[in-house]
Amino acid sequence: MKKYFNLFDLSQKVDYKTEVLSGLTVALALVPEAVAFALMAGLSPLTGLYAAFVMGIVTSILGGRPGMISGATGAVAVVIAALALSHGAEYIFACVVLAGILQITAGFLRLGKLMRLVPHPVIFGFVNGLAIIIFMAQMHQFKDASGDWLTGMPMAVLLGLALLTMLIIWGLPKLTKVVPSSLVAILVIFGIVAGFGIDTKTVGDIASIQGGFPPFNIPKVPLSLETLLVIFPYAAIMAGVGLIESLLTLNIIDEITETRGRGNKEAIAQGIANVLSGFFSGMGGCAMLGQSLINISAGARARLSGIVASVALLIFVMFGANLIEQLPMAALTGLMIMVAIGTFEWASLRTFNKMPKSDIFVMVTVTLVTAFLHNLALAVVVGVIIAALVFAWDNAIRIRARKSVDENGVKNYAIYGPLFFGSVTTFNSKFDVINDPDEIIIDFEESRVVDMSAIEALNKITERYSKVGKVVKLRHLSPDCHKLLYDADSLIDVNVQEDPNYKLFVDTL
Repeated sequence: MKKYFNLFDLSQKVDYKTEVLSGLTVALALVPEAVAFALMAGLSPLTGLYAAFVMGIVTSILGGRPGMISGATGAVAVVIAALALSHGAEYIFACVVLAGILQITAGFLRLGKLMRLVPHPVIFGFVNGLAIIIFMAQMHQFKDASGDWLTGMPMAVLLGLALLTMLIIWGLPKLTKVVPSSLVAILVIFGIVAGFGIDTKTVGDIASIQGGFPPFNIPKVPLSLETLLVIFPYAAIMAGVGLIESLLTLNIIDEITETRGRGNKEAIAQGIANVLSGFFSGMGGCAMLGQSLINISAGARARLSGIVASVALLIFVMFGANLIEQLPMAALTGLMIMVAIGTFEWASLRTFNKMPKSDIFVMVTVTLVTAFLHNLALAVVVGVIIAALVFAWDNAIRIRARKSVDENGVKNYAIYGPLFFGSVTTFNSKFDVINDPDEIIIDFEESRVVDMSAIEALNKITERYSKVGKVVKLRHLSPDCHKLLYDADSLIDVNVQEDPNYKLFVDTL
């Protein structure tokens, strides 16, 4: 149990001041985001704030990536919005609990390792799409209640304060890193607005955040199969979206900090957090890339920052709502725009003339799906599928056969490249059954038999030669290929030639 409740990494020195100040900055940035996502889902603002607190505190303590921030997210809000509209908040709470159980199951099944299948162009596309989403979400602040763009002095004031916020966040680290520049920017803008009595949009103009401790609530839904059929599709999608966004965020933070998080542990923590969120009147959530980057860029590396952010958020709700509601939205808007700029992988733009066109296509596709459909899970799945198909096609056309005849008149086919479903047709075209001698050897020293289609291809080529009275022998099959053929022994008839002097290089390590 010790590894789950170790709040700090004792192997390195923890800067407590940085952790606390970073946590406070994140807490301030969480407020408008949680409120906005709750309203997006058609729920009470407090539902989003409670979710941010529960998700944040649980994953900070139990999660697999210190410094990563979780809370109510837009990805989850999009998934549950239809359920909230048709069945109400209680069904949302039940859905969140079920989604948490699915995530815990995924963690125990160690499905976090599936993130290894996500290619780098997909991660680039995901990050760039998310940066666009974060940026576009801030444009709403430059509109009035009716949805029209602000004009005149209100627009000038909001734009000026946002730009000043961005300037402070960009410039202060060049002078000093004693305190997080994001927190300084928020406090400076708050002081300017309060000191000069500037009339501008505040957090309180969005919604009131006044509330108490998250109330414990067993979802008031009928315990029936009908209820399960209603919530399960939403829960499954929510669990998948939450895990994908959380594990991708974990990988990105890993790269920034040059450390390694634990994906399966994070999946279990996300699940526990969602279960508790559902029982404490929250809308659920997952890891938040924007807030995580705020935290990491401020210098936080331990679990303390996430704990401080969550506790501070709860204090804001319970005791400091009147003060927090006076925070200028311009400061938080400028902060999130800087997060969007920092999130975007600008280096990916330099790859357009240097990387394979297929990778560029995958990256752009994932970016567009993420940015315009706001469906992170779909974007990642589409990207992985396209990348897998391209990989399969490239390997299918690369299979080669070098042909030679030895002193005994035996013809050798040395195969290069993997033999699998995509390369079977090309493989079959390499053989001259009619004109070949009575005995041939197919050498797999530079190849692998990968799947059922490959096994069937070997069976077919053996049958073709057998019909004309010729013998086929397979040589230099690796142990995994031997096992595949042994398992299929009752279905196929092939002649495997053992070579005691042949040994895979990996076997000697």
